[in-house]
Amino acid sequence: MRHPRALDARLFSRVASSHTLLPWLAGAAVMGLSGNRGARRAALRATGSLALTSTAVSIAAKSASSHRLPPRPATRAFPSGHAAAVAAFATAVTLESPWLGAALIPLATAAAVLRARTGTYSPGEVLAGAALGVGVSAATCRWWPLHVDEPADTARPNVPVPALPAGLGLIAVVNSDAGGDTPAEAELRTLLPMADIRLCASGIDLHLVLDQATKDALAHGGALGVVGGDGTVNAAAVRAIESGLPLAVFPAGTLNHFAADLGLATLKSTADAVEAGCGGAVDLGRVTSADGASTYFLNTFSIGVYPELVRAREARETRLGKWPALCIGLLRVLADGTPSQVTIAGRHRRLWLLFAGNSRYDPPGFAPSYRRTLNDGLLDIRTVDGSHPFARTRLVTAFLTGTLARSRVYQATTVTRLRIDGMSAEEDYTRDGEVSPATDALHLDKAARALTVYLPPPQ
Repeated sequence: MRHPRALDARLFSRVASSHTLLPWLAGAAVMGLSGNRGARRAALRATGSLALTSTAVSIAAKSASSHRLPPRPATRAFPSGHAAAVAAFATAVTLESPWLGAALIPLATAAAVLRARTGTYSPGEVLAGAALGVGVSAATCRWWPLHVDEPADTARPNVPVPALPAGLGLIAVVNSDAGGDTPAEAELRTLLPMADIRLCASGIDLHLVLDQATKDALAHGGALGVVGGDGTVNAAAVRAIESGLPLAVFPAGTLNHFAADLGLATLKSTADAVEAGCGGAVDLGRVTSADGASTYFLNTFSIGVYPELVRAREARETRLGKWPALCIGLLRVLADGTPSQVTIAGRHRRLWLLFAGNSRYDPPGFAPSYRRTLNDGLLDIRTVDGSHPFARTRLVTAFLTGTLARSRVYQATTVTRLRIDGMSAEEDYTRDGEVSPATDALHLDKAARALTVYLPPPQ
């Protein structure tokens, strides 16, 4: 401690010159457990890139051996495996989080330089390894595109969005069954002490509580708030549209995809938006049945095996990462499921799945994760056709090779409306994670800029 600069230099040198990858894997573990979404994505991409790079180095070493290159010591291979691994790790982290990358790049560079200076590897081997690691990390973006941590675009609000200091005038319903339990209620009371916060405990009808809260908010000229996941927010959104109230979405449920796309990652971010009076209008997807009854979806609508695919992916995503979990989930649902027989736009189809997103989703393929806009007036349609020969095998092959866009089995397009006929009595559809029985005919379209929501204040 009397020589902090010397201690810092020794620590830096020890990590950079380590002959194992344990310090880097430990760093990935710390990022994964940090609770920061960007850091978690960086950890997953870095770990996956490191594994892929190690495989690529092994292949390169075997290839060099098969060409009868001059014999090398047993501890050496072409290219430098360690330089490749640390370069892949640092590049992957930088892609997801430039600030974290700025801290890791000097360590990775020092590790590569020390390899060359100590004579363990030649400069050419080190450079080749580093180039391989960077290339592998960059290639992962083909299957797992980078996430954009910016709120989706919205339109100008259709109804007034009042600034409510300390939450005065806000009536917020906390759904305890959705994950927004007492801790969320207590935190919200601290953030907005003047708000009228109503807890919907387990066993109480959420819809009745929302109905009364909507009436009271309308009578006081305030705003409606909801604390819960996507299903709870969906129920509140319908009432906000019908009453002409702005909606404050507080993320505290199992799934908070809609709040994430709005840029509302925490209860505090929504509380800040309520106090600032910042808002915008977003589209909602609409499902109209044969009897004329309509329901809405904030995020997605689907039929077929897609709901099972999502559940299978999410059950493994924390341990394996999104892409490997999605791959395993796809294999399982295709092995156990059967295609749905439906008629779309007058054409009979055998579909493994049909996905409809409220506005265009990124990335393309089977892992739609986020939206860049919430007011484009479009439905993002993705289907998997089960009528082609060897449809399942061709689909999995295209997914693994990154050629889905050219596969005849998988189709993606955007439309403003879609009609689905011929659904069987046993068929269900899913919207925002909630399962509903289907009627013989369903019509999908958009309620353009129908919902006004609170948004984060501009930075």
